[in-house]
Amino acid sequence: MKRFFQLLSYVKPYWFNAILNGVFNLLGAIFSLFSLAMVIPFLGILFGTQEPVREALPLELSVQSIQHNFNYLLTKQIDTHGPASALLIVSLVVILTSLFKNLCIFLANFFMATIRNGVIQDLRNKLYDKILQLPLSFFSNEKKGDIITRMSSDVQEVEWSIMSSIEMIFRDPITIVIYLSTLFFMSYELTLFALVLLPISGLVIGRVGKNLRKQSGQGQRRIGNIISVVEETLSGLRIIKGFNAEEKMSQRFKSMNHFYTQLMIKVFRRRYLASPLSEFLGTIVLVSLMYFGGSLVLNHQANLSSQQFIAYLVIFSQVINPAKAFSQAYYNIQKGMASLDRIHQVLSADIKIYEDAEAVSITEFKDKIEFVNVSFKYEDEYVLKNISFTIKKGQMVALVGPSGAGKSTIADLIPRFFDVTEGDILMDGVSIKKLKIKDLRSLMGIVTQQPILFNDTIFRNIAFGKDNAKKEEVIHAACVANAYDFIKEYPNQLYTNIGDSGDKLSGGQKQRLSIARAVLKNPPILILDEATSSLDTESERLVQDALNKLMQNRTSIVIAHRLSTVVNADQILVINKGEIVERGTHEELIAMNGLYKKLHDIQNQHLLV
Repeated sequence: MKRFFQLLSYVKPYWFNAILNGVFNLLGAIFSLFSLAMVIPFLGILFGTQEPVREALPLELSVQSIQHNFNYLLTKQIDTHGPASALLIVSLVVILTSLFKNLCIFLANFFMATIRNGVIQDLRNKLYDKILQLPLSFFSNEKKGDIITRMSSDVQEVEWSIMSSIEMIFRDPITIVIYLSTLFFMSYELTLFALVLLPISGLVIGRVGKNLRKQSGQGQRRIGNIISVVEETLSGLRIIKGFNAEEKMSQRFKSMNHFYTQLMIKVFRRRYLASPLSEFLGTIVLVSLMYFGGSLVLNHQANLSSQQFIAYLVIFSQVINPAKAFSQAYYNIQKGMASLDRIHQVLSADIKIYEDAEAVSITEFKDKIEFVNVSFKYEDEYVLKNISFTIKKGQMVALVGPSGAGKSTIADLIPRFFDVTEGDILMDGVSIKKLKIKDLRSLMGIVTQQPILFNDTIFRNIAFGKDNAKKEEVIHAACVANAYDFIKEYPNQLYTNIGDSGDKLSGGQKQRLSIARAVLKNPPILILDEATSSLDTESERLVQDALNKLMQNRTSIVIAHRLSTVVNADQILVINKGEIVERGTHEELIAMNGLYKKLHDIQNQHLLV
């Protein structure tokens, strides 16, 4: 139950609502008890066994005082206006107490609504913030669909299964305690007899619900896999259709959906067993109590009159409903705890990229970036080995080499998307681990091979990296990136929505918006990760021209697939199998007649063909 108590800690900000909820639940239970207690005088008047009370007692806040004075008023009413009039008064009191009871129930739920939805809002916010904090390596090992499931389906399950149960936990124990206290007051022998039977039924219910949490966890994992397939399908629909793989994907989805359905059938069957099982066990307890108590009353061995015994049974029967709801809450909590476990797997995941407690602020890049004997591994094998080089301010340094050589990994280490395994990276002589992460990244603009755009307007995508950007600044950035010409062609221009991932745009248009975003941010350091490799010739020309404008008077780290784009670089590093095998200018590397010359000749030969 550790996780459950962790969830309850989220209730702390809503303590005032929790107190009001408890107060109104208490008042509701008291008014409910009063309305049920009216059975005693009602039956007494009806059967003519109501004992007359001729003298009133001083009114006090106690059961004896209230009961004695109420019986006094009834006796007076019977003597003056007859039994029918007394029955009418009892009926009106029942109506009035019922009104107050239901009003209190509404007010208790009114304040619970804030707790329930507030806790889920806080949990969802915390989960999303943690997703933003987690390193990129975390998502390399997780399916996107499973992460989305934890954010949506698992949180929803916590809301319905656990938070609805918290309502019962806030309400039902109060009701049960008040009712049982009254039953003890009426007859402790019968109540002790009932309390011997109730734990037995509780053990049976607990036994049935034992595996519910495990099965629910399996179900949430399976729905995560299903959503992953849907996400992959939407992303790869063009390829699926192009390869006539609709039937293959359909069979894959149906198979996964079938296994999920079969598992959830088991879960819900076990869950649905809670209510009838608890009701049946409650009936056994009630009938046993009727027999045992009835025998005592018939044999004049009980201190209860006939109408008091009937009232006792009526009140006890009302204990069964909250006890039944409590058992239902147990089942729901077991099901919801599986989802809560999955959510906490994300919340407790190691961030890995930590900011030093004494990290210093940095507002400008002054001199150079240095890689000092840097080695890096994602898991077991090193992907970078003993990398050392220097990027001076204003220089363009290119990283070239075969695919998978480690070029992008080098670039990802500079903004601390990953931390080095060995060695260090220095900026102006200070380890980047000693700098504030937000300040470090604010000095950098990144343009990737696959443009990352959001389902929003062109304006918001360009202005993504700068708060309160003005329209004139966005237009200027778009012009520098050679993007404003196509933007003007849209009816809404800058305020045109570009669709999911910018799918309403061509590849070249997407890339130019990415460049415009970097232009507007105006960073001193640029990281360009094969920004033109996936474009056609015309788009490449426009994008390369925009990149050339962007790189003016800036420090640039360029990962290049096409060597023709980096011939003017101040320094070219040739990376192969995680090591720098060659370094120098274009002319120097050609003269070395090594790997760079080989790659250069292959590309030139391809262009001639």
